[in-house]
Parts: sequence; structure tokens; C-alpha cells
Amino acid sequence: MNDEFKIVILAIFDKNNFPNKATADIHGKPMIQHVYDSAKGSGASEIVIATDSPRVGMVAEDFGASVCMIVDSNLTGTDRLADVVDKMGWGDDTIVVNFPCDAPLTPSTIIKQVAENLISTPDADCATLYSLVPLKVAEKTHSIKLVTDNNSYVMYFSRCPIPHQMSDKYQVTEYKNYIELIAYRAGLLRIYRNLPESELDWAEAIEEFKLLYNGMKIHAAEANSLIGQRVFTEEDIEKVKIQIAPGR
Repeated sequence: MNDEFKIVILAIFDKNNFPNKATADIHGKPMIQHVYDSAKGSGASEIVIATDSPRVGMVAEDFGASVCMIVDSNLTGTDRLADVVDKMGWGDDTIVVNFPCDAPLTPSTIIKQVAENLISTPDADCATLYSLVPLKVAEKTHSIKLVTDNNSYVMYFSRCPIPHQMSDKYQVTEYKNYIELIAYRAGLLRIYRNLPESELDWAEAIEEFKLLYNGMKIHAAEANSLIGQRVFTEEDIEKVKIQIAPGR
């Protein structure tokens, strides 16, 4: 079995993010370099930083990263991954991990885990991870929850806590929180852009519904470690600085 996989770090931020997020300084290194260093520890055969920003591209090249420029402004979300796959010339069977560019504290072990899960689950079209969280975390709409069947395939995603606590016969104590780390086969990314869109995606703003809506199987497993502090605001950079070792 071929256990090689690639990583794509999408360094693209919309107008709601603070300026120069990817290059924000954390102990003398840009945030994107900390993310790249986490990716390097996973054992991936190739790591690519994909960006629409020439400045981010130059910063990434300065610390030795391979860069793929996204020039089509009409591409969004997963469609950008398909663009990278085509530009890099990766075969349809290539395992590609989409690694969030705003998660500088991510342990390398979970990047490797999600890739290995897809490699070892040939029936799956893609694979992802979740962490177990209490209700107070599940109630936050910025977090995405999921439920799985008895074979660990995703049945549904939601920004609301699922399953909903209704019966007195069973008490829901923990919820599966999707950590937005996902592994694809390159062939799926190539057909993704042409798949019919899902009204569930429009309602919940979760693009993975497009996969479920079109019959794709998403394998989900509990992450062997937490993904760590995500960076959504300038205040989050300060939180990361406290948690990350200055010499890293």
C-alpha cells in the first residue's frame, strides 16, 4: 500500500480577516512558517503553500516552501484545492490533506493521522477528524458538529449541537466537533467543482455538504490530539504567543 501523501496549506483570507494574517509575527517567524513547520513533521512527501497574495508567496519562498499561486479570483473553498492539484500535476490517486493555515499549534501527528485514515479506508472518498467537546462548546455556531454511523462515516454536519437532546432515555454528554482537517483523493477534487450544489450548504454554510449530497463517503475518526488555538483575530495571535515555545 502506498502511504505517501501531500499537504496543501491554503493561505487565502477574505475581507473579514485582519490584514497580513498569514505573515503576523509569532516569536520572530511569520505565522505561516509555524504552520509549515507543523506540516513538515507529518511525514508528507510534498508540502505546498497555495496563496493569491504575492507577498505571502515571497515570504513562504524565503523560508524554503514550495508555492502555488491562485490567480483565478472566482475560485472558492475546495475548488482552490482542485486548482492546486491540476497545477502540480498530481495523479487522481494522490492523497491530499487540506491543512488550515490559521492553526499554528497543530500537532504533526493528527495531520499524519487523517492521511493514514484515508489510505487505510479504500471505501471512503475522503477522511476527516473530530474532537469531543461539551455542550457549551457545541453551542457556538462558529464550530461545526458532525454525527457518524456505526462504520464511522459522516451522516450530517451542523452548526447547532447534534444530536439534539430530546429523550430522557439517553443523555448526550459529548459532541463530535469537526476540526476542519480533511484528506481527499485528488480525483475527487477534480470532479468536486462540477458536482451539483446542496441547499444544506446554503443553509448551514458548510461546503462539505456538497460531498454528502452527491453520495460521497466521508470517514471520520477522533483526533489523537487537539488541533490547538486557531487564529481568527489579532487577539488570537497573542494567545498563540503565550502557548508556543519562543524557540520554535
